[in-house]
Amino acid sequence: MTLTSRQRFLKVLNKEMPDRVPVTLFIQDQGHFINQLYPQVDPWDTLTNQIKVIEFQREIGADVFVRLLFGLYEPIYWRFGGLNVDQENENWEVHHEEVQHNETRIRRSTIRTPEGTLSQEFSTYEVRPGTLLYACTKKPIHTPKDLKIAAKYEPGMAESFPVYVKDYVQKIRTALGEDGIIGVWSPNGPFNTASRLIDETNLYSLFLIEPDFYHELMEFSINRVITTTRAIDAAGIDVHIIGGNVAGGFLGKRNYDRHILPYEKKYIDIVQENGTPAVYHNCGQIMNLIESYKDLGVKWVEPFSPPPKLGDANLKKAKEVVDDAYVITGGVDQVLVIQQGSVDDVRKATEQTMRDGKPGGNFIIQNADFLEYDTPLKNVEAFVQTAIKHSAYD
Repeated sequence: MTLTSRQRFLKVLNKEMPDRVPVTLFIQDQGHFINQLYPQVDPWDTLTNQIKVIEFQREIGADVFVRLLFGLYEPIYWRFGGLNVDQENENWEVHHEEVQHNETRIRRSTIRTPEGTLSQEFSTYEVRPGTLLYACTKKPIHTPKDLKIAAKYEPGMAESFPVYVKDYVQKIRTALGEDGIIGVWSPNGPFNTASRLIDETNLYSLFLIEPDFYHELMEFSINRVITTTRAIDAAGIDVHIIGGNVAGGFLGKRNYDRHILPYEKKYIDIVQENGTPAVYHNCGQIMNLIESYKDLGVKWVEPFSPPPKLGDANLKKAKEVVDDAYVITGGVDQVLVIQQGSVDDVRKATEQTMRDGKPGGNFIIQNADFLEYDTPLKNVEAFVQTAIKHSAYD
């Protein structure tokens, strides 16, 4: 029996064998490849861009996985780093200064509280018209005192958010129908969240040098996003996408298991408390941690980025180690192969990825990370066509 794309994804997530491997595309919902396809669409018209992501995947024959980010978090600054500087109360007074430096817009924020002042900078860099990069470029937390101030006074989720996100997701559900699933880039795992509050060079050693400070930072990184995560879950999504790449494999399994895994698991348990699966996203070195992710308890891990440029994934070995503990997304290199390779290169890489990932099920194939600008359409078509050609289970 031929399944709908939605049924196909859900069968895999339920550890059942579908009619074939789900074949999907990772397309960022602002800028990059979607801007290449539809340059006339305003990059800030987030709903239109996300519907275009759905329409393109549908037209090309893929199983649609729409990943919502832009338009859900208003303002967007909060999701990409720093403290909440877009709400105020009697104990949280915020002042902004906007500075333009070439293609980078810098927003400098000063936060005044009864117990001290915090500051941060958030930068938006326009790579090309319609494609933007975002980062908290001056972090607000430096000392235990800073953290205490943030934990005591930072405003929580806006009261309007639950109704807003539910209405937004319903619009996407109407556009999508049975052609796939809806994922939301929900708040990151606590180590990722912490990296957007404190300088990463300090974070990577903080658990050894100042373990009490580290513990409080990780607890804060969980607690400040719980209400937001639960509101997203109640909106009727299919999966949460949880960023876990900052604690990449280069830290090693021992450090991850001892100092990071307990906090990540605590948050994942909250994410999945109502049965909505978590997709744990580590777009880098991953092989050292594939056993650890069993203990994490997530339902799905992505993207198993291949070497030499993107990651260190050995998909065949990963399938043997993981068995059926979680779903694996096998990724075809979106830069060296899909963007820069020939159609033949794409076909060969896709066939090999399918051969390594398909046996036994629990597998989804996609481009490893989001499609870059200047990716040839013929290569994207070759990826989808080749993957579908080899996707059926005997």
